[in-house]
Amino acid sequence: MDSLPSVTVDAITDDTTVLDVREDDEWEAGHIAHARHIPLGDIMVRYGELPADEEIHVICRTGGRSSRVTAWLNQNGFDAVNVSGGMGAWMDAERDMVSETDAAPYVK
Repeated sequence: MDSLPSVTVDAITDDTTVLDVREDDEWEAGHIAHARHIPLGDIMVRYGELPADEEIHVICRTGGRSSRVTAWLNQNGFDAVNVSGGMGAWMDAERDMVSETDAAPYVK
């Protein structure tokens, strides 16, 4: 895993393809507005929903789950990078989030 490509949250722009692999309740609490959501447990059956011709920035809460998905995607022909620090780092950087509830977005 030492050679796993990674970037910081600062590398993410509105044009970046972001894959959030957290669970549904985490996603609903708060996520990056333009991110795609495929929970870790669904990635092996739903990877066909991902663009094969774009770099994919994979994010989770702190980086553990996204590291595993990044490695798996790269082994299966995708160009994926892990987002270091995950949504925790995103929140710490005070980047914009949205939620799927009436509550203010937060990282669960």
